[in-house]
Amino acid sequence: MNKAKSDDLRPEYRREDLGPGVRGKYFKHFRFAKILDSWPEARLRELMGRVGPGEVSRALGREELHPEDLAALLSPMALPRLEDLARRANRLTRRHFGRTVGLYAPLYLSNVCTSECTYCFFARGAGGRGRRRTLSPAEIRAECESLARHGFQTILLVSGDAPRVAPPGYLAQAVATAREYFPSVSVEVYALDEEGYRTLAAQGLEGVTLYMETYHRETYARVHLAGKKRDYDYRLGALERAGRAGVRRLNVGALLGLYDWRLDGFWTALHARYLQKECWQSAVSVSFPRLRQAPPRHPVRHPVSDRDLVQLMVALRLFLPEVGFNLSTREPAALRDRLIPLGVTNMSAGSSTRPGGYSHPGEELQAQFEVEDRRPPAEVAAAIRRAGYDPVWKDFDQAFFEGVGRPPADISSQEGKGP
Repeated sequence: MNKAKSDDLRPEYRREDLGPGVRGKYFKHFRFAKILDSWPEARLRELMGRVGPGEVSRALGREELHPEDLAALLSPMALPRLEDLARRANRLTRRHFGRTVGLYAPLYLSNVCTSECTYCFFARGAGGRGRRRTLSPAEIRAECESLARHGFQTILLVSGDAPRVAPPGYLAQAVATAREYFPSVSVEVYALDEEGYRTLAAQGLEGVTLYMETYHRETYARVHLAGKKRDYDYRLGALERAGRAGVRRLNVGALLGLYDWRLDGFWTALHARYLQKECWQSAVSVSFPRLRQAPPRHPVRHPVSDRDLVQLMVALRLFLPEVGFNLSTREPAALRDRLIPLGVTNMSAGSSTRPGGYSHPGEELQAQFEVEDRRPPAEVAAAIRRAGYDPVWKDFDQAFFEGVGRPPADISSQEGKGP
């Protein structure tokens, strides 16, 4: 990645003004921060407020959408054209992904957390101290064995924000263990530095999921009261650091309901497109987690309806035609089935959101959220088939990337030799 010149940065973040310990920590991701700052809330609201039927029609007719087109499709004025949006989203998804939906499962390593996020049941202030646990290596293996018996080939290792309890070395060992059972292993953990991601990639890590939660800085500060996660800028650059470290799949998202979904959806799409260009060796995807339950101290101030979710997904599909879309068991079964033709390319199934949930299903530990779609994996796969799509348990093998970036052996072995 070409480094941005310090003159291109916001004045308060010019490189020469940063202390030596801060420069390396923040400078690398100023480029997207600058892009994000060029689309402030006031500009977006004014732009969406001026959208008319003509702007929506033009956006629908474009092969490659500009950010202004995305704003038009996310605006209230696009609602009368929602069916047209859905039809085009369906065509684009089938063009780039065929009629397939990948299946994966989350594996929770730990529900211990040192961050104070008002909306999360894992937060240290959410209580349940006696229901917190970090899996041992043997317990991780038992969870992997249980998931493998269900046929899963792709898993997502999840942990709370507790680097002392689940340090990078612990995560690396968990990845190594999981790779004994699954060809594709991703993580959803606290933001790491580039070396941390490189350590995990060396153990076979394929993907990183990291939600910005909300891109709205003021809301971010209000809902993240303490802990490492409070550092907005460090989190903003995490996926780019993962891409530079050689991670092959990068998954972005906002927790829908923390702020205005139209704005967070727009900023999420900008982030995904930025990562496509800057981390071009990695595949980028987007998740759509919706805040359906929250602790009593966090009323959901920006609820997202089913129709809102549909509009967001189809608008982002037109803006990001080659990006995978993930849908979790946060959503109820009937809605998930209806969303399959609208751009979904990956779905979780048979999920547990607490440590040890597969090998010890009766144990009462703190869950991150309540699962809405409780169908076993086989039933989810059957629903995908009924929708006219093929469930895919494995679409990746790490061996595919072995030797990427190196010349083939039969060529390199001849270097320096005469005819």
